[in-house]
Amino acid sequence: MSVVGDKILGLFIGLSTLDFIYLAEGPPQANQKVVARESAISSGGPATNAAVTFAHLGNQAQLLTAMGTHPMTQLMRSDLEEVGVAMAEGRSLTIANLTPSQVQSPAISSIIVTESTGERAIISLNAQRQQAQPEQIPPEVWERLDATKIILIDGHQIDISVAISAQATNIPIVLDGGSWKPGLENVLPYVHYAICSANFYPPGCSKTEATIKYLQDRLPQPTRIAITQGDQPILYRDGKIEGTIPVPDITPVDTLGAGDVFHGAFCHFILSHAFPEALAQAAQVAATACQSFGTRAWLQEH
Repeated sequence: MSVVGDKILGLFIGLSTLDFIYLAEGPPQANQKVVARESAISSGGPATNAAVTFAHLGNQAQLLTAMGTHPMTQLMRSDLEEVGVAMAEGRSLTIANLTPSQVQSPAISSIIVTESTGERAIISLNAQRQQAQPEQIPPEVWERLDATKIILIDGHQIDISVAISAQATNIPIVLDGGSWKPGLENVLPYVHYAICSANFYPPGCSKTEATIKYLQDRLPQPTRIAITQGDQPILYRDGKIEGTIPVPDITPVDTLGAGDVFHGAFCHFILSHAFPEALAQAAQVAATACQSFGTRAWLQEH
């Protein structure tokens, strides 16, 4: 089966991490110890958090990631099982592991959230040591591709993303452009929706206008591009139409993963809404997530 019941199937390609999250007065200075007010452990990474959000909104999310088999990955799987991403479907799990024989530890992120502002400081090891090749894609991913309704790529598994995208005929592909990553130029010709942060600067670009022009020259037509700007309005281009979308006015508790939540929600709403409306709805979900500590509490509250 490719779906559970009548749930929509989405494929999320990219990074999985094990996140250690602390709420504190602020990040430590050199040689300083800081006592946290709260702490949490969860799986993280752009594609992973987007998959969690997509599943929370009533869909089925398949995560394609390099997770390995280190004992700590069991923490990640347990967390994802609780939120519906690692739910068993027959003998197949909705986590498709690109590196089932890899025994090194998964990518670890340590995050300190400043209590007064909700801003976060992160130190992490991304997927640079866990780059997979197309021949490592599990068979069940190819088997489910025809039933997949939307694909998200976060840029952390470029070769895998290109291979899947080249075969994903007529499936909308969403780019989570948090920051530019080498090789993304090979993915762009397949991307239908480029949803990028204000820190996404392709080669030769130092301003948002240049980034939009770069993307317009490389994405399939008509181009659909959005630039998120934190608490400032979202900029978007929908073909020849351009505009802005206000974001909810909130006092954030924790902005960690807000962009990931936004992308996962966008994948949900774009299947039934026009581009600007999907962006606006996604911003509402991301704002909700920012009003709880960590990346999981909001799921229980909403």
